[in-house]
Amino acid sequence: MTDRADFLFELGTEELPPKALLRLSNALTEELLTALREAGLAFGTHQSYAAPRRLAVLIREVAASTPEQAVERKGPALASAFDAEGKPSRALEGFARSCGVTVDALEKIETDKGTWLVHRHTQPGKTAAEIIPVAIARALDKLPTPKRMRWGSHEVEFIRPVHWAVALHGNTVIDTEILGVKAGKETFGHRFHHPAAITIESPASYADVLEKKGFVLADFAARRSKIQAQIEAIARDLGGTARVDDDLLDEVTALVEWPVAVAGKFEESFLQVPHEALISTMQGNQKYFPLVDVQNRLLPWFITIANIDSKNPAAVREGNERVIRPRFSDALFFWNEDRKHTLESHLESLKTVIFQQRMGSLFDKTIRVERLAEFIAAQIGGDVAQTRRAARLCKCDLQSHMVGEFPELQGIMGRYLAANDGEPAAVAQAQDDYYLPRRAGDSLPGDAVSQAVALADRLDTLMGIFAIGQAPTGAKDPFALRRAALGVLRIIVEQRLDLDLKSLLEQAAKGLVSVIPEAPGHVQAVFEFITERQYRYSLDRAIRADVFAAVAAVGTTHPLDFEQRMVAVNEFLNLPESEPLTAGNKRIQNILKKQEQPVDGLIQADLLQESAEKALFEAVTKMTPRITAATAARAYTDALTELAQLRAPIDRFFDEVMVMADDAAIRHNRLALLQQTGALFLSIADLAQLNG
Repeated sequence: MTDRADFLFELGTEELPPKALLRLSNALTEELLTALREAGLAFGTHQSYAAPRRLAVLIREVAASTPEQAVERKGPALASAFDAEGKPSRALEGFARSCGVTVDALEKIETDKGTWLVHRHTQPGKTAAEIIPVAIARALDKLPTPKRMRWGSHEVEFIRPVHWAVALHGNTVIDTEILGVKAGKETFGHRFHHPAAITIESPASYADVLEKKGFVLADFAARRSKIQAQIEAIARDLGGTARVDDDLLDEVTALVEWPVAVAGKFEESFLQVPHEALISTMQGNQKYFPLVDVQNRLLPWFITIANIDSKNPAAVREGNERVIRPRFSDALFFWNEDRKHTLESHLESLKTVIFQQRMGSLFDKTIRVERLAEFIAAQIGGDVAQTRRAARLCKCDLQSHMVGEFPELQGIMGRYLAANDGEPAAVAQAQDDYYLPRRAGDSLPGDAVSQAVALADRLDTLMGIFAIGQAPTGAKDPFALRRAALGVLRIIVEQRLDLDLKSLLEQAAKGLVSVIPEAPGHVQAVFEFITERQYRYSLDRAIRADVFAAVAAVGTTHPLDFEQRMVAVNEFLNLPESEPLTAGNKRIQNILKKQEQPVDGLIQADLLQESAEKALFEAVTKMTPRITAATAARAYTDALTELAQLRAPIDRFFDEVMVMADDAAIRHNRLALLQQTGALFLSIADLAQLNG
């Protein structure tokens, strides 16, 4: 074997969990590379492979061994190594024995702390054949596979039974046993197209040999691309566009070794069912890709990915069509049954569904959400009557047959059923939109009716769960309160709703008093919880922590106002005056904090003696009305730009004026001037909290 050679490791198993395949592949590669790196074995580039029945890693130019190492081991100091007669001490003899040499073989070194005895030797490197089995075992042991199994008479455990293993360095098989299987150079192809063994003569030929002989596309990315290309080609031929969900595409890629796309058709009569239900069945249950037309309307076609190149593709197509038909028939039946009753007819049955033991039933929650949503709608210009109606219906679809069959469609079915009942468009849309945002980065409810119901539902949950003492702790958040709090913030901030969060929480607490009398006492805790979410939300959008702290110090309870202040401070930081003004504000606040009594009272112009303090007083006096008007209009960027003009007067004041004058009246007057100057900035943010 030359100094370097490619290395291939493949683990052959029963079909691996498709949703975990990529995670397992990435972890195996990373752990194997880490183990080799830590062992000191040099290597080049790498390539991962992942298919339903195999995980593999090709690592190029793996060294035959680690390099030799010069080792120096320090022993006793020379001064204490020998006795008065020149005989070695017991410590010296013990050190020599531990090194495997005699005392005479030890060397001396001079240091700034004296002379010491050392043993120098060359430690030979370890071979790849020694290192690789240990690295493989360590990598497999560290894979993220919480549920492992045993099979046959084996004592070893893995996520699926292991049938073969390849461990090939150059053209040499690594002598090792992996999870009960002796490593070799034989792999196996497609379960049906080529179930026989295939010999891998060299690691670099692995993927090519598997594809050409074994009917296996081992490269996950290449297999995924091929599937997508086949889907798009068939969709074009059928005059539509495939709905290709990335997660589903990944899952299907993990299910097949030799992908062959097949189109199937279903009866157009099923298209009267809400398309989301049909798509949910196709994607979730059957792993099919639905087709839509240019208007995004569902077409009576689907595309499935077979794991075999069948000699009778018609039979494959008919089999898939036959499987989907009863599911669609059920959906059509449930849809027709639901349309026989109004959405509101389900309201009474919500009394039998407990939302939370102390918070009552879903009916109880509905009534609270209705009242709170009305309160919010009145403040954001929403139609109060439509908001009341939307809130009254918002939980009713949970009792429908369709949601019973397709739980993931709650809200969506509410929208369809409300529209079927002839409810106003805003009321129908709110049945779906009040769930938004459902996940990170999701869209938000678009109109005031939906926004009011969305906020009311989340605020009621937050307030109630905190009031019963089940606030999130650590990683535990069974009621998804962190997500609810972020949803509240995103709706208010991104939809620019001028709402007082604390006022909303107080209103939510009032609605809970009949079932949780202590609810009002938890308003502050919930407010602080949501404010903490705003901190995280701000950091995610590259707003500095000190900017958040500067705004938080002024105590605004309006999330939108909080956001506007942070944006203004962020822009202020780009001004050349920001750094000296920040330093000046810190100095002002530090001086005022040191006073035993709060500084108050008007500034007396006749007590101003120095020209510098007169200049600052004049600047502050002229600026105050403009800053007051700007902050009232929430034009915080304009206000801070205006305040930047105070840099020179403030700098001059501190350069030329002794604040703590001996005369008490003059001293108090100067403190009052600083207090009024600082108050202008504090009307926006506490710049003293900023770094730098």
